[in-house]
Amino acid sequence: MSSDELRRRLEQLRQGNCSVEEVLEFLRDFPFQDLDFARVDHHRPLRTGFPEVVFGQGKTPEQVAGIVRSLAGRGNPVLVTRTDRVALEAVKELVPEAEFHEGANAIVVPEELRKETRRGVLVMTAGTADLPVAEEAALTSTLMGCPPRRTNDVGVAGLHRLLDSLEEMREARVIVVVAGMEAALASVVAGLVTAPVIAVPTSVGYGASFEGLSALLGMLNSCAPGVATVNIDNGFGAGYLAAQINLMSLPCE
Repeated sequence: MSSDELRRRLEQLRQGNCSVEEVLEFLRDFPFQDLDFARVDHHRPLRTGFPEVVFGQGKTPEQVAGIVRSLAGRGNPVLVTRTDRVALEAVKELVPEAEFHEGANAIVVPEELRKETRRGVLVMTAGTADLPVAEEAALTSTLMGCPPRRTNDVGVAGLHRLLDSLEEMREARVIVVVAGMEAALASVVAGLVTAPVIAVPTSVGYGASFEGLSALLGMLNSCAPGVATVNIDNGFGAGYLAAQINLMSLPCE
């Protein structure tokens, strides 16, 4: 549950618009709900500001659906990453409003976003093949109240394309750089801006890229300061961190 939702319920109780029993029912599965195959953490929004996110890979469609049903309707959007339309069909039987985001391979149960969204996140890709990971990052940041700007296909093979976006890069508070191959883009971007750069290595590349290991090592060994690197293909982690940094920064004018 979110702090806003809990506050709303308690205010209803104080005003006599709901009963103690209704509030107890709302809190019944607090702080977690045991589904046997999963213990769903309903306390997380109060601790971290954002609900538990479901990692769909390795879970059956029925397990995904059960977890989503447990999370839905508590005042926060629900996000399932690394999933597919087979899981969506199982989810929709229990939560009809669930949506599939094709580019990010994610399921979302929409909920009203934060009352005030905050701009400041920029998500960049080196190439078109990096888009699925970038879509996951952008979707995560959006659900956290920070809809990002996007700049795609600006890899170092054509630096003139990147320089065309220099003004937009300098306006950002935090930049997510998604790149495979040798992943040089993160270092180049960090050398041009004052904003922190979150580097996301992808598993895009030929054999010697070792399914993203080469990109990971390149980003970890960046000579430019201000680069923090997440795991291979971890768009969710990058989008989450970008939103956290952005929400802690000064308000937009």
